[in-house]
Amino acid sequence: MTLPLPLPKNLRSRLASLAAALIAFHGIGPALNAADWPEWMGAERDGVWRETGLVEHFDTGSLPVRWRVPVKAGYVGPAVVDGRVYLLDREAGKPAERKRGDRSLPQIPGNERVLCLDAATGRTLWEHVYDCPYRISYPSGPRATPLVRDGRVYALGAMGDLKCLDAADGRILWATNVAAQFHAEPPVWGYAAHPLLDGERLILPVGGTNSAIVALHKDTGRELWRAQTAVEIGYAPPVVRDLAGRRQLVFWHADAVSGLNPQDGDVLWSHPYPVGGRPQRPEVTIALPRFSGDRLFLTSFYQGSLMLQVPRTGAEPRVVWNRRSRKQSEMTEGLHTVMSTPVVKDGFAYGICAFGELRCLDLKTGERRWESLDLFRGEAGFFAHAFIVEENYRHWFWTDRGELVVGRLSPQGLEIISRAQLLEPAENTRGRDVLWCHPAFANRSAYIHNGRELICVDLSYQG
Repeated sequence: MTLPLPLPKNLRSRLASLAAALIAFHGIGPALNAADWPEWMGAERDGVWRETGLVEHFDTGSLPVRWRVPVKAGYVGPAVVDGRVYLLDREAGKPAERKRGDRSLPQIPGNERVLCLDAATGRTLWEHVYDCPYRISYPSGPRATPLVRDGRVYALGAMGDLKCLDAADGRILWATNVAAQFHAEPPVWGYAAHPLLDGERLILPVGGTNSAIVALHKDTGRELWRAQTAVEIGYAPPVVRDLAGRRQLVFWHADAVSGLNPQDGDVLWSHPYPVGGRPQRPEVTIALPRFSGDRLFLTSFYQGSLMLQVPRTGAEPRVVWNRRSRKQSEMTEGLHTVMSTPVVKDGFAYGICAFGELRCLDLKTGERRWESLDLFRGEAGFFAHAFIVEENYRHWFWTDRGELVVGRLSPQGLEIISRAQLLEPAENTRGRDVLWCHPAFANRSAYIHNGRELICVDLSYQG
């Protein structure tokens, strides 16, 4: 056997520097465990679950619950890293009495909490509680999933409290309130766009003048850059993507979608959305922008769906198609997504429309290939939705009724393999009992909650 010769010291140093530069350029840091779910939409922020050895089919009684623990209210999904679960929630106080006829948003006292649990047992390891009165609509609790990277937890509360904590013990490393720092007002439904970590930059929509989106240094919270002014920042998370021959930060607010240089915030292009119309107030821009080559796909409740072609010349994007229904009572055109991010795969988009219809659109034309209410057992419901996660050849759906469904999506339709009722909805809105908490899939398990209890469900292959 021939042993490799050791590399010269100067060459080793150059290779190490090159590797570090590549890591910084791509914003990925040290490799994450394949079993982790370190932020919203998973390890690569793309809604793909990459574990193997998962259950093939099941029924309600065949999914073991490894543990269950009480939690407080909120819509936040868990993050799961290195055998720990991280969550934000809230305990509300009693609001002050209001005068008759007062229609303003009341201030509700209460505390937000960052919670860390043992992923194997549910045992509390640490918690960080801070005072946080709310003045927002749907005031149950925080919205944005914690982001865990390199031993730090980045937690964004509904009123703009941004905390960087030591993942091991919950110690505060730095903190700010972004609304106060940038002289902004929290969105009507609170801060909900999940922060993005790109190299040394922690990027998040904030609001205010020339600070619709900002980048802070991940280690100190120091401002690195700020960009754009928007009437509303909306709720859609920012995303970095190689697009039209260059690396871009795509930011979608209530009036437009833009491409920025993630290193300095310079605006590369911007396109109004809605196209040729007036935004609703407040606007429902929530779903993550999706991509198909150099094309950008957007979908929202009021404005339907839009496909843009982003040119390599730096010119303004071109509208490929725009499918929008004119009547809210029908929503027959395109895809009018409320909260869940659609799946884009092999030339088709699969997403949940305004009344719970799972729809398939042809990305070439925007035409609907099919729709189905099977996820909701044939019952339509206003704002009904499900979170969709891709896994190998299947998709997992966590519905707002507390059902976990696994099935296959194709241009021919939805094939449901198994489904199980796991939690009961704990909130009622628009005449429906709903569960709006994001799921996390890690350690061959689902970590899910309803604002009252968090459970860990075993999804490993049972043999």
